Amino acid sequence: MSPSAVRTEGLVRRFGQITAVDRVDIDVAPGEIYGFLGPNGAGKSTFIRMLCTLLVPSAGEARVGGFDVATEPLAVRLRIGAALQEAALDDKLTGSEQLAVQARVYGLRSREVRRRIRAVMPLLDPAWLRRRIATYSGGMRRRLDLATALIHNPEIVFLDEPTTGLDPQGRVAVWDEIRRLNREDGLTVFLTTQYLEEADSLADRVGIIDRGRLVAEGTPNELKERLGDDVIVARVASDPAVARDVLATLPGITGVEARGNEVYVRTERGSEMISPVAVALAARRIDVVELALRRPTLDDVFVELTGGHLGPSPPVSGPDHE
Repeated sequence: MSPSAVRTEGLVRRFGQITAVDRVDIDVAPGEIYGFLGPNGAGKSTFIRMLCTLLVPSAGEARVGGFDVATEPLAVRLRIGAALQEAALDDKLTGSEQLAVQARVYGLRSREVRRRIRAVMPLLDPAWLRRRIATYSGGMRRRLDLATALIHNPEIVFLDEPTTGLDPQGRVAVWDEIRRLNREDGLTVFLTTQYLEEADSLADRVGIIDRGRLVAEGTPNELKERLGDDVIVARVASDPAVARDVLATLPGITGVEARGNEVYVRTERGSEMISPVAVALAARRIDVVELALRRPTLDDVFVELTGGHLGPSPPVSGPDHE
């Protein structure tokens, strides 16, 4: 394997006149968990589909496991596992049959198939394996798809929003298993997600993509430290837009934003400014439910870099867009 598990240089994917991925450079080390953040339509799924050899790049280069995705796709496929947004499951099979079929595709023999099924069981409930996949709930299908991606013990696994649709207990189980496989087996994980806490909890490094371009990259802490400012959060019972306008006039405030029933105030002097914030709101008879001071989060970073939260952005038009 090359020094990089995943490496792209100037990677581009176009759909007609639309550029879904625009000259993206990344370098993921073996054994790293790399989180890829972006709103819907930002290019995450298009990017990961190129890395999995499902889409051919329009320009640039991508190498996975040391092999070129465009000219050596079979060598790439033998080294990766992938759980993309649409689960690749056969409703006519039972869970155990699906796992066995996938393992046999990669040349595993019967004894090894049984061993590998035991290895992925932390993601599953044994009772599921005897049932037809057609009877599975969305969460069950998602977890079986993840197990299927791991059944052949790949070097690198691509997970495209792996915990979407899972309940909290299922999400924690997936997180724990990803950490275990990374720690014990050295599995390289390329993870796209819209859950900021997922990236913060799992990823060694995070890349943020917006409108097809990589706009920031670093460890979660490095990205948070880029903002520098403290954040004061005021939860109000009245119109948060009024509170936002009041606080925007205070000296020492570097930014104010209303999100739902909360107002987020950025300042370089959080401990000094929390009292003036409280006084200004009280002076306008704005009912404050809660007032708290905290450090920046990945959501604050995302807002600063993209101008919005993780959610819909202008969609990319094309046959295989997100």
